[in-house]
Amino acid sequence: MAEQIRTRVPIKAGYFTVPSDPAQAPRFLGTRCNDCREHFWPRRKICARCLSEDTSPVELDPSGTLYSYTFVYFPLFGSTNMELLSGYGVGQVDLGEGPRIQAPLAGAPEDFRIGQKVIAELATLREDGSEEIVIFRFRPVKEA
Repeated sequence: MAEQIRTRVPIKAGYFTVPSDPAQAPRFLGTRCNDCREHFWPRRKICARCLSEDTSPVELDPSGTLYSYTFVYFPLFGSTNMELLSGYGVGQVDLGEGPRIQAPLAGAPEDFRIGQKVIAELATLREDGSEEIVIFRFRPVKEA
C-alpha cells in the first residue's frame, strides 16, 4: 500500500518558510527598518530601535551562532515525534542579520558548544490528516 504524501505546513504561519525541497533550510520571515537598518524577528510594523514605521519584510538567513543553550528532559509539548519524547535542547541563536532567536535544538547535549555555527532545519511536530505540522530547530553545522 502506498504511503500518503502529506503537505508540510508551519505550526504558525508568518514565522518561517517551508521549502518544497525537504533538504532546503527554512528562512525566517523578519523585518528590516529602512531608516536605521536594524533587523527583527518575528515581523513587526514599527522599529523597536528608532520607532520608524518605514519597515520592509525580509527573509532572514537560516544560519547563525549559538549564544546559549540548555537541555529540557521533558517531552516537547504537543509533539507526537518519538525523537522528542525523552527531552530536547533549547538554544538562543544569533542570526547573521542580528536578531536572536530562541528555538529547539536537534541533537544531544554533547553535540553543542557556545559560539558554534548552527543552521535551521524543519522537524515534524505531529501529523494531522493530510498535513505534517512542522517546527524549525537548529542543528550544528558540520565542520569542513
